[in-house]
Amino acid sequence: MTPLASLWLPILLSAVAVFIVSSIVHMVLPHHRNDFARLPAEDDVMRALAQGQTSAGTYMFPFAGSMAAMKDPTWVEKRTRGPAGIVTVMPPGPPGMSRNLIQWFIYSIVVSLFAAYIASRAQAPGAPSGEVLRFTAATAFFCYGVGIAHESVWFSRRWSVTFKYWFDALLYAFATGLVFVWLWPKA
Repeated sequence: MTPLASLWLPILLSAVAVFIVSSIVHMVLPHHRNDFARLPAEDDVMRALAQGQTSAGTYMFPFAGSMAAMKDPTWVEKRTRGPAGIVTVMPPGPPGMSRNLIQWFIYSIVVSLFAAYIASRAQAPGAPSGEVLRFTAATAFFCYGVGIAHESVWFSRRWSVTFKYWFDALLYAFATGLVFVWLWPKA
């Protein structure tokens, strides 16, 4: 075992590495440019949502609210006729990235903390680099990538989008793992 406190530097620096890699992924690489599509009649939809004074949040339509309501013929007819979907409404105003980037960095620290914890329980100081990489990168991949699949399973996100996020998660996992290999305590 390795004391978790001895891994504070790789925890922080791996979060920085993931932050940098994710910035490159989303600002330079083209693979996420078609993850979202324009909604037909976008202006009409925006007007309707504004008239309903829809606040920021996630909404499903048609909305049932319970399993019993999903048996109501009116709801069944709406769902059958379509369209049906889930929409996330964001707060109005110019997009501000500061809050999102701060949350992403904090999330990356939490992921690195989990990677450090798992690896520190399994590996001693001076552990082989391959073992450190295996534990930290696998943990990071699970944290960054595995949970994304439920969006495709349950909410009709295209699997191609999920596969792209898994590719990103793999990059983040290797960034995390390589920092831990570099800074893993020596025996």
